[in-house]
Amino acid sequence: MTENSIPASATPLSDRLAQIGWNRFHTIAVLLFGMGWAMDAFEVTLIGNVLGALRDRFHLGADAMSLLLGAWFAGLMLGAAGFGYLADRHGRRRVFLASLVLYGTTTLAAAFAPSLGALLALRLLAGIGVGAEYSAINAAIAELVPSRTRGRAAAVVLNFWPIGSLVAALLAWLVLSALPPDIGWRVVFGFGGAIALSSAWFRRHLPESPRWLEATGQTDAARAVVAGIEAGLTRLPVPDAAPVHARVRREGVALRTLLRRYPARLALGAALDFAEASGYYGLFAFLPLVVLPALHLPPARLPLFYLAGSIGALCGGVGASMLLDRMGRHATVGGFYLATALGTVAFAYATGLGAGVIMLGFALVNMLATGSWIAAYPTFSELFPTSLRASGIGASVAVGRIGAMISPFLVGYVGAHSMQAALLLLAGFWLLGAGAIAVWRLMGGIEANGLSLETIAPEETVSHA
Repeated sequence: MTENSIPASATPLSDRLAQIGWNRFHTIAVLLFGMGWAMDAFEVTLIGNVLGALRDRFHLGADAMSLLLGAWFAGLMLGAAGFGYLADRHGRRRVFLASLVLYGTTTLAAAFAPSLGALLALRLLAGIGVGAEYSAINAAIAELVPSRTRGRAAAVVLNFWPIGSLVAALLAWLVLSALPPDIGWRVVFGFGGAIALSSAWFRRHLPESPRWLEATGQTDAARAVVAGIEAGLTRLPVPDAAPVHARVRREGVALRTLLRRYPARLALGAALDFAEASGYYGLFAFLPLVVLPALHLPPARLPLFYLAGSIGALCGGVGASMLLDRMGRHATVGGFYLATALGTVAFAYATGLGAGVIMLGFALVNMLATGSWIAAYPTFSELFPTSLRASGIGASVAVGRIGAMISPFLVGYVGAHSMQAALLLLAGFWLLGAGAIAVWRLMGGIEANGLSLETIAPEETVSHA
């Protein structure tokens, strides 16, 4: 690396990172983070697509199918909370590599699950791997891209989710249509695990967050990474393992610090994530738990619903990524959550019009729902300081996974009595998120659009808003 590639040492690293123009490094980083996120979506969508086949294979009732979904969400909660702390303590890079390896391996193993118990255990472990992605990826992308495009870049990464969902639905439809159901679901799991492990191999070239390196006393390594980013390099040196700096707090201390210094920010993140996770995963559970038995559809038809939903999701995600840096965080998040609530109410009153209308309604609501959570994640991810960012994201996501765990059970129970009532319940979750961002705005909560991360949350700030 030449002397000319390094700006004056007097310029703070955070300022250099914030001011770097978009270059090849940022494009590759977004693609590689996005590939992992697409695989996460592939895994999440996968279970919904094959749930009908699993129901027949293991003779599952509604409660057992909800338990299979619940094991996944329990893993997400454990992974988000535990690995959020590990990402703050040991670095973003170690976690976002380990997360893909963990869930890729367990998903591949699920293809050979001999029993329902084994499948439940593997789904729990795979969920832990994906939960780790939530905290590490959102922290890393926020800390690696320029301030003026931070929202759009994070939203583009998250937009790989509907792409992964689309691929999963298409693959499940083709495989389940061509193979016997008991073989088809195993083949789909095998594909998912193999692709995830391939993504981990490519992601190994991504660097550690220079902000995290600087916060943990590894200043020389941070400077080397920043210089490489400025030069547009796509293969940057991996820092040597170093002792954890005292500023990186123990897990319990980190949570107490978040509650003491950033209660409003943590409450916003938890409320937004709880609302979207309850509404989003409840919507996806609605199809196999309520629609499939009510309309007496064969399992091979279910992927077509998810295929339509994934197309809608991609449209909603693109819309959120275009608006987040233009309209700001408050307006984009609040608008999408409110629109999702109203769209779900309209969907509830259209369910009596047949399978085709239900498919279209699912696609439209999923479009709005996906735009909501894709706008929400960058919004609360940037509100925490570097030394606590992954822990703050992980804590918010962990609270959200509680909603994700209970929502399928509620949808299954309520939907058994009334399809409309189940959807109105989901609309209430989305209203909760719209109310949370409205309260945050009325309290004078910071609008982070275009601000540097250090301006939003200085390391030693004591502000609660």
